[in-house]
Parts: sequence; structure tokens; C-alpha cells
Amino acid sequence: MKILRLKEILKEKGITGKELALMVNVTEASVSNLVKGDSIPRKQLLIDIASALDVDLNDLFIANKTQKNPKEIIESIRGAIDDLEELYNAIDKTS
Repeated sequence: MKILRLKEILKEKGITGKELALMVNVTEASVSNLVKGDSIPRKQLLIDIASALDVDLNDLFIANKTQKNPKEIIESIRGAIDDLEELYNAIDKTS
């Protein structure tokens, strides 16, 4: 199961798997297995990789929560405001 964004980050940074392996003192095969999702790294290795790549530890992981488009967020807020206005109007009529 692929849980890391290593392939994307290495490409963004212009670093090869071999270079990363040297930076964090593991074999090239170990990095390859991490990139492919064939192995899960130890906690310390994750910390070392994040440090070597100069990224936040959280940035190494694939986001499992989809990001909403800003227009969807605005529409959702507008809908909530409309609902509140209706509620206030209904309460005001009963008072």
C-alpha cells in the first residue's frame, strides 16, 4: 500500500533515489521499496528522509482527505447563511 509521496517529492527536488539513499544511509533498494509502497519505513527513517529532503514530515504522506475547491466552500457557507436567515425569520415571526 502506497502511503508516501516520495516519488513526487524526489521529482520536485530533482533528487534521485540513489542520492536519497546516500543522504539517509540506507540502500538504494530500500528507497526503491519505499517509493513503490512495498515497505513501510521506521519512524526514525521518516524523520531522516523529511530532514534530508527539507520537507515537513506530514508532507511525506499522501493526503487521504480530498481538498474542497474554494468555490464549493463559498457556496457551502452561503447555503449555511441562507439557512440561518430563514431560521431567524421564522423565529422572529413567532415572537
